[in-house]
Amino acid sequence: MSEFIPPAKPIIGDEEREAVDRVLRSGMVAQGPEVAAFEREFADHFVQGRPVVAVNSGTAGLHLGLLAAGVGAGDEVIVPSFTFAATGNSVALTGATPVFADIEPETFTLDPAAVEASITDKTKGIMPVHLYGHPARMRELEAIAAKHGIALYEDAAQAHGASLDGRPVGTFGAFGMFSLYPTKNMTSGEGGMISAATDDIARNARLLRNQGMERQYENEVIGFNARMTDIHAAIGRVQLTKVDAWTATRQSNAAFLDANLRGVLVPPVLDGAVHVYHQYTIRVTDDRDGFVRALKEEHQVGSGVYYPIPNHRLPSLAHFAPGLDLPQTEIAAREVVSLPVHPSLSQDDLARIVSAVNAVAGAGA
Repeated sequence: MSEFIPPAKPIIGDEEREAVDRVLRSGMVAQGPEVAAFEREFADHFVQGRPVVAVNSGTAGLHLGLLAAGVGAGDEVIVPSFTFAATGNSVALTGATPVFADIEPETFTLDPAAVEASITDKTKGIMPVHLYGHPARMRELEAIAAKHGIALYEDAAQAHGASLDGRPVGTFGAFGMFSLYPTKNMTSGEGGMISAATDDIARNARLLRNQGMERQYENEVIGFNARMTDIHAAIGRVQLTKVDAWTATRQSNAAFLDANLRGVLVPPVLDGAVHVYHQYTIRVTDDRDGFVRALKEEHQVGSGVYYPIPNHRLPSLAHFAPGLDLPQTEIAAREVVSLPVHPSLSQDDLARIVSAVNAVAGAGA
């Protein structure tokens, strides 16, 4: 039997292990010089040198980013429902209300027309998700935000290195957040990075991550313990030297699938956009769940469904959106399948994925 091809696979090598050992030998394992160096290097690499604040998870990054940008009780933030629950959760955790808007079908990201229709006098900002590694429609969303005098925030959890018209994601909003979870395009083991548009937002985020203090025991605000450890930062610094090559491999693997898959809808890339393929997400219009089972059981090819239940129908968030109808979101939740494109794949693996998908799609025709 062929070896199972997993849908995602973290890549941890000897360099990462050596970096962890270096930190352990130093005796400085909490937030320290490794975190500061990682912040500088990440900022230069991904967000044109904007201030960057490291935290202990992507969810913490969204939560603290929103708080640092002034979001709180009585505010509304427009978000997609077709995303991981952390997007809506982070708004709710500030005391604000997540307002779920529909997506457009090409990129699975916020539909600007749906966003504009959702704006009220309580709207504080718009938080698009650069889902799967494809940038959201930031040209239109920037124009809408400017027209209404509201803020833009960015959930760039899956989009390290993605860009639109040459501008990196994470540089459009008052803040952007990148996740460093193990299955992301690069990892620190766990963690998140907040890219801030201003020094004030960056300072607020630093206070919030460290019990509200910049100097020890001089607590200025009510804060959290959301610090990144030097152990995690050391892993992230090594991964930062590798991520560009991994992204190029993901893009090459995606191009191979684009050229060879049959019977499914492959992901388009908008003009001016750079897609980094955190996920390579196709649409299967007939019996998606049966398609997923057949890939695994008959061909030993893993896949993922991101996301089968939209945020506005989750028990934890549904009370924010009673009776809400988001037709494109519902269609996507029924049809999406993410195929492996991670850098660990061999050419034989890619050929097997193509053969499996084409066989299953053909059998269902």
